[in-house]
Amino acid sequence: MRLVSIASGSSGNCIYVGDDDTHLLVDTGISNKRIEQGLNEIGLKGSELDGIVITHEHSDHTKGLGVLARKYGVPLYGTKETLEEVSKQKYLGEYPRELYHPICPDVDFFVGDLEVKPFSIDHDAANPVAYRIQHDHKSVAVATDMGHYDQYIIDHLQGLDALLLESNHDVNMLQAGPYPYYLKRRILGDHGHLSNENAGRLLCCILHDNLKRILLGHLSKENNYEELAYETVKLEITDGDNPFKASDFSIAVAGRDRMSEIITI
Repeated sequence: MRLVSIASGSSGNCIYVGDDDTHLLVDTGISNKRIEQGLNEIGLKGSELDGIVITHEHSDHTKGLGVLARKYGVPLYGTKETLEEVSKQKYLGEYPRELYHPICPDVDFFVGDLEVKPFSIDHDAANPVAYRIQHDHKSVAVATDMGHYDQYIIDHLQGLDALLLESNHDVNMLQAGPYPYYLKRRILGDHGHLSNENAGRLLCCILHDNLKRILLGHLSKENNYEELAYETVKLEITDGDNPFKASDFSIAVAGRDRMSEIITI
């Protein structure tokens, strides 16, 4: 299996997960041009996509969906509520609604030979989900846009080989920054985004010897920066209640405007 962040940040998200036979995108929140360039860099074409799994309807996760759907007829997977909201987004243009495949949290499904396990997250969207994707005893997950985590989230992230996890903001930067009060309250709330500290604390609950790669994603442009997210998460792991140190793991930040390296497991 392979995991690649084509783009990850508050301005747009698109993650590739696949193997030799099946190719998926988790979200398409950047331009079609950037998506196709990213696919080309890993030796793929848009026409080879087997599906797009959508976490939720916000534009930073759906921006490029319409063009891909029109151009290649790629099947679109999301919760019924998410697909209903996506269908109202006029900026996506016209595309066949027959491409919609409604899914339910905690009901697994297959796209090709990849087993997709959607699970609920708390975010201010219509029944949003994160995804765990498995094949041949290997598993990766993409988990962003979470206001908080609980035992349910921890359980769904156990035993992974690789993970892209939200590390959206530094709490102090957000509180002291220019955002209006209502937006700060939204981001910090239970249906907002995961802070650097909470990303590190969540990782402390799921670390294990065979977790090969960790990508920190969905960083806020205004309320975070890469080195701060990286160092904060490392400190939480090293100081946390777990038998590991941050140096035991390969941790990197997924860039807003650049691709990650190809993670092969």
